[in-house]
Amino acid sequence: MLIDTHTHLYSEQFAEDITEVIARAKANGVERFYLPAIDQSYTERMLNLEAQYPEEMFAMMGLHPCSVHPDTLASEMAHVREWIDKRDFKAIGEIGIDLYWEKAYLKEQQDAFKTQIEWAKEKNLPIVIHCRDAFNEVFEVLEEVKDEKLFGIFHCFSGTKEDAQRAIDFNLKLGIGGVVTFKNGKIDQFLNEFEIKHIVLETDSPYLAPVPFRGKRNESSYLKHVAEKLVDVYQLSEQEIAEITTKNALEIFER
Repeated sequence: MLIDTHTHLYSEQFAEDITEVIARAKANGVERFYLPAIDQSYTERMLNLEAQYPEEMFAMMGLHPCSVHPDTLASEMAHVREWIDKRDFKAIGEIGIDLYWEKAYLKEQQDAFKTQIEWAKEKNLPIVIHCRDAFNEVFEVLEEVKDEKLFGIFHCFSGTKEDAQRAIDFNLKLGIGGVVTFKNGKIDQFLNEFEIKHIVLETDSPYLAPVPFRGKRNESSYLKHVAEKLVDVYQLSEQEIAEITTKNALEIFER
C-alpha cells in the first residue's frame, strides 16, 4: 500500500474526472489520501470528497499561507478554529510561510502559522508545513514554538541537506514528491544520508508532477514514480519503500 500524504483532489482541476483519477491511483497501489486545506472557499469541496470516500480520504484543516491577506485573515482564522472545534481532522495543514508570491504579508503569515501550530498542539494533531522561499522564516517560528508536542510533515521538501536535518530535528518527517525526480531538484543527491524512517510520500496534486509527467496535471497515481525514484535513492525494493513510508505516514496521522 502507498499513501499520498498530500493531495488536493478536491480542486477544480479534478472536477471532470475525479472518479477515474481515484480509480487510477488505487490501481497503482495508493489506498489512502490525505487532503490538506487551503482556505474557506475550498472547505465544502474538500469535506464533500471526504464524505464520498470515507475509507480513503482524510481531511486536514488550516489556512494556506498564500491565502493569508490582512482583509480576510480574521474571518479565515475564525473559520479554521470553528471547524477544528466542531469535528476531528487528521492534521492542521497546510500552514506555513510562502514568500514566492507575496512578501508584504510576512508578519501576518508568521502570526497565522504560529497560532495554528498552537492549535495543533492543543488538539494533539500533527502540522503539515508549506514553505516556499522561506526556510529561515519557517525555522524561526518553529524555534519559538518547539516542544515535545510539535510533530508533523515538512511538505514538498525541496531544501538543502542542512534544511533537512533541521526539519528532522523539529520532529518533522520530510514530504517527498515530484521534486525528487527533477534533474535540478538536487534532493536526490543527499536524501539517502537520512534514514528512510524520516520520509513520507506525497504528490501535491494537481501540482509538481514527477518526471515523466513534469509540467502536466499531477495526480495521485503518479505517486508510484516517486516511490520508484526512492528505490534508486535508498537501494531498497519497491515493496520496502511502500511498507516503510506507509508506516511513517500512519505514525503521523493515525497516532
